[in-house]
Amino acid sequence: MILYLLGFCAVLLGTGMFVDWWHRKHGVDDLDPEENEKHVSDSERACTESYMHNMKNDHQNGMS
Repeated sequence: MILYLLGFCAVLLGTGMFVDWWHRKHGVDDLDPEENEKHVSDSERACTESYMHNMKNDHQNGMS
């Protein structure tokens, strides 16, 4: 049973390493921030801006 579990973990790890290698080799070559902004919903934008604002305040005021 342990050997099957170890084999399954090895297969998952190997698959992850292969996918990582594949995406590094054939990854996105051109990044266009303006094009990416067109595909972000208003709720995602508001959530991200709120998070960034809170992180900025935490950094300026110190974490307590």
